[in-house]
Amino acid sequence: AIYGKGGVGKSTVVSNLTATLAQMGRRVLQVGCDPKRDSSRNLIKTFPPITLMDLLSAGRTGLKQSDIVMDGGENVDCIEVGGPKPGVGCAGRGLGRLFEELEEMNIFDEDYDYIFYDVLGDVVCGGFAVPMRSGYAEEVYVVTSGEFMSLYAANN
Repeated sequence: AIYGKGGVGKSTVVSNLTATLAQMGRRVLQVGCDPKRDSSRNLIKTFPPITLMDLLSAGRTGLKQSDIVMDGGENVDCIEVGGPKPGVGCAGRGLGRLFEELEEMNIFDEDYDYIFYDVLGDVVCGGFAVPMRSGYAEEVYVVTSGEFMSLYAANN
């Protein structure tokens, strides 16, 4: 999982890691866990992407991988969780739901060499800790800068 304060560049770092590993022949899934739905912007052909939360909010059930997995180029799949508009609802709750849906879709049975979770790190909502707390992330990296608030968010 890659965490960092909004605007610090974590989505750019994750997208570049994803693209580089894919060029090396690795199969990568990049999961955008930010309500802004912009993690995969550099990889997918259409923007804005359809998000898991868009589909669930519309009352969709029985979702399949093809409903939420977007083509990010050779060897790359992308998923965006999405979330409520700023100031409305809890975006962290979407992460818990994401992992339930991914388990039901058997996405972890796919032959991915790497799965990156691009996670907003400057909020206090416990939902954003799901990739770490629930064992979906083997390693955690924090993208930060020398700015005080970036370091403060990383320390949180």
